[in-house]
Amino acid sequence: MATDWTFNGTWPYEPRWFESTDGRMHYVDEGPRDGKPIVMMHGNPAWGYLYRNFIGPLTDVGYRAIVPDHLGFGRSDKPDQPELYAIVRHAARLDDLLESLDLHDATVVGQDWGGPTVLHWATRHPERVRSLFILNTFAHRPRADMKLPLPIKLFRTRGVGEALVKGLHLFVRGFMFRAGVVHTERLTPDVKRAYLAPHPTFASRTPILVFPREIPSGPQGEVSDHNAAVEAGLEEHFRSKPVKIMWAMKDIAFTPEMVDQFWLETLPHAEVERIADAGHYLQEDAHERIVPALIDFLQRQES
Repeated sequence: MATDWTFNGTWPYEPRWFESTDGRMHYVDEGPRDGKPIVMMHGNPAWGYLYRNFIGPLTDVGYRAIVPDHLGFGRSDKPDQPELYAIVRHAARLDDLLESLDLHDATVVGQDWGGPTVLHWATRHPERVRSLFILNTFAHRPRADMKLPLPIKLFRTRGVGEALVKGLHLFVRGFMFRAGVVHTERLTPDVKRAYLAPHPTFASRTPILVFPREIPSGPQGEVSDHNAAVEAGLEEHFRSKPVKIMWAMKDIAFTPEMVDQFWLETLPHAEVERIADAGHYLQEDAHERIVPALIDFLQRQES
C-alpha cells in the first residue's frame, strides 16, 4: 500500500523537489511568492513535518514558509551511503537548495542539526537574511572535550549502533517518542506514523545513525571546524540584526546552560524566552507558544 503522505490531512502540502548532486531533496514552499520567506530546518530523526503547526499561521499573515527535508529524511532520497550524511555535506546541499530559490529578507529557524546547517547558509549569504529565530540547537566549536551521554556512546559504537538505531529504530521510538518530548500525549497515531514513515527499513535508517556519530567530542574535527566557521559568521554578520532564542528547559540533549555559555556569548543582544515544560522537540511540546512568538518577532521587524 502506498504511503499517505498527508497523514490523515495533518500534512496537506504540495511536495516540491530539488535535484542535489547526491540525490533528490524534498521541500514545501507555501504562501505568497512575494511574502518574506521563513526557512525552517529540522534535525534528527525528524523531517519537515515537525513544522506542520507553523506553516498555516505564517502563510495566513502573509509570510512564505519554506521547509526542506535533509537528504535521508522525510520524502528526500535515502541512499545507503554514510559519507553523504556528514554535516558538511548536509550544509552544502542545503545551501544549494536555498540558493536555487533566490531568497531575500529571509528569517531562518533552526533546531537540533537544523541549526548548524541552515545557519551555515545564513552566514555565507548574510545579505539574504534579515533575522534569526533559534530553537534548541548549537553552532559553536566545543570549548573543551565533551562527556557524551551513554546512549550517544552506544549509537557511536560500531555494530551496537547499527543494532539499536537501524534495527530497533530506537532513535525514533526511544528518543523522539519518549525522552525527547514532555507532552507525549500529543504524539497521536497519525503523528507517530508521520515520523516512522520515512525510514521503514534497516538500510533507510543509515542517515539517522550518522548524525549521532557526527556529534563533536571536543574542539578538534571536521564538525567542530564547521561550527567554528558558523560561529564566526554569526558574530560578524548578525550582532546587528534581530535574533530571538526560544529554549526548551527540559531538553536532555541541549541543556539550559547552553543559552548563556554559547548563544548569548555569540549574540549578546538576542531576545531569550525560556519554556519550562518543553523537551528537545519543542515544536511538538510548545508550538502554541512558539508560533505566536515567532509571528510577533517578525511583525515587530516591519514596524
